This record gives sequence, structure tokens and C-alpha cells, in this order.
Amino acid sequence: MIITRVLGIDPGLHRTGWGVVEFRSGLLRFIGSGLIKTKPVDATAKRLVQIDAGLADVLRDFTIDEAAVEETFVNQNPASALKLGQARGVCLMSAARTGIDVGEYAPTVIKKSVVGTGRASKDQMGMMVKTLLPAIGKISEDEADALAVAICHGHHIQSRLITHNKQIF
Repeated sequence: MIITRVLGIDPGLHRTGWGVVEFRSGLLRFIGSGLIKTKPVDATAKRLVQIDAGLADVLRDFTIDEAAVEETFVNQNPASALKLGQARGVCLMSAARTGIDVGEYAPTVIKKSVVGTGRASKDQMGMMVKTLLPAIGKISEDEADALAVAICHGHHIQSRLITHNKQIF
């Protein structure tokens, strides 16, 4: 039996959501989730350091086998898109620094993997995450998004193992 722990990350400069899910024998288990919050009044560089430090804590506190980060969606405001891209880059770097594999998924791929349609609403995503992980209790929207990223990556790991004719977790 293969046990895999996946860290999902929903990047944001103000709030970065994270969620850890364990896959064991084809079953999902909620391990933990949280938010890394920064203050808009702080300099961007300081905020990026806070995101990196927060993710370093998560990666240290949980035994993580793989991670995944949501890709940036097209934003009409170039300044906002740039800031989100910077936060996303820090998230990728923080996870990759530990030597684990890091996947990247578009929002439509995550929605399709978790709900079954790439056009699912935030409410549908939240409801499905709570259905798949009933032990999560009350969580923020950013945490639910991060858990959805982890679930999506877990499904892709499972597909990869099946393709390579290995025992699935």
C-alpha cells in the first residue's frame, strides 16, 4: 500500500491557502489546512518572505510527498496579475526547495477533477471538498481551494501510477 501526502496551495499575496490531504488505498483523508496572511500595508518583498516562511513551516510540520499550486488565471488588472504571479512563484519555490515534485494546475482542471465540470462555482467546489473530506469542519474559501488543488494532484498521481502499472495508493 502506498501512502501519499499532498500539499495543495492556493497562492495569493494577501491570503495564501494551504491544505494537506493523505491518499491511502484510494481513500482521501484530511490532514490539515490553514491560511498565510500578509498585511497590505507591508512592502511586497516583506509579504513574499512571509509567504515563504509560512510554507516552510507547513512543509516542516507535515510529512509532504508532493505539492501542487494553482496556476494564475487571466486577470484584467495587470498590477494584480503581477502580484499574484510573484506570490505564486514564491509558493512554487518554497515547495520545490525541499526536493519534492510540484504540480501546477489550471483552475478549470482543478474544478473538473473535483466536481466533474470545469465551470463549477466556488460554492460547488466548497461543497464537494467538504463531501470528500468530511473531517475538515469550518474552513475558509482559500483553504477549500487549496484542498481542491491537493485532491486534483492526488487524482493525477493515481492516474500516473495506473499508467505505469504500479499499485495505487
